[in-house]
Amino acid sequence: MTRPVSARVMLVTFESAQILDVTGPAEVFSTASRYLSGVAYEVAVASVGGGMVGSSSGIAFATLDIAGCRTPPDTLIVAGGRDMAEVVADRDLLSEVNRLAGGARRVASVCSGAFVLAAAGLLDGRRAATHWAECDLLRRTYPRVSVDGDAIYVRDGNVWTSAGVTAGIDLALALVADDHGRQAAARVARQLVVYLRRSGGQAQFSTVLEAQHADSEPIRDLVAWLPDHLGDDLTVGALAHRTHLSARQFSRVFRAETGSTPAEHVEAVRTEAACRLLETTQAPIDEIARRCGFGNPETMNRTFRRRLDTTPGQHRQHFGAPC
Repeated sequence: MTRPVSARVMLVTFESAQILDVTGPAEVFSTASRYLSGVAYEVAVASVGGGMVGSSSGIAFATLDIAGCRTPPDTLIVAGGRDMAEVVADRDLLSEVNRLAGGARRVASVCSGAFVLAAAGLLDGRRAATHWAECDLLRRTYPRVSVDGDAIYVRDGNVWTSAGVTAGIDLALALVADDHGRQAAARVARQLVVYLRRSGGQAQFSTVLEAQHADSEPIRDLVAWLPDHLGDDLTVGALAHRTHLSARQFSRVFRAETGSTPAEHVEAVRTEAACRLLETTQAPIDEIARRCGFGNPETMNRTFRRRLDTTPGQHRQHFGAPC
């Protein structure tokens, strides 16, 4: 079943909010209304006092006065931005968010907008996501919130929270999928030329991206080389040879600079590569296992169960592109 026509989405913003936190989700819902039959999201942007509101990029946009919005929206989404300590000190903003959240079918935040929901008490006892750089601060400031530092977005009951910036688009696509199904969300994603493949259970950072912060050039070069050579011999000895280090010295340096052992890193990169192929291709699982260096489906299956608590087949079923 689809949701009723004219489901109202209210995006709450403030001075110095990040503009993509507002415009990203707004464009998703607008595109859904244009391209999906029988779907009509009514998008409104509101702030305390209304009028023109500046963004962190210096671009201003018109908003409604949130106090004048007497009927709660179907979906309430709070943007994130700079100066969040000042934002959460705005008692009028918190009061209005609480009022509208009480009647909304679902409540969401993008990026550091989670701080607004937390300050309003809407995240107490719930799991939540926010921008990776703000996770520790959210934990310390609001200890009743269970912060997931890895997730692109988190759904806990009727409350949805997302990681930073473009993750708001992933969140909005997930909300469309929740309303009208994955096929509908996939059509919106295609119109926006974005991937419908990042899910709430997928990490904000890839293993390769994190390891690229290694200090020494040999380790950085090796990390960059690995994804294109997953079927090669990637034992410690072979990798040490490529960096012209002894196996013992290589293992020590690699762990010091990346935070993981060579074997752990290789397994993580192979798993991520397999996930991408499962999500974006119809290649047989045994072929993916071979291409990613697992050797056989049984080994890949055991790795998926241990690392992701799922199987390759289940991952494809949940995250794969529609046939």
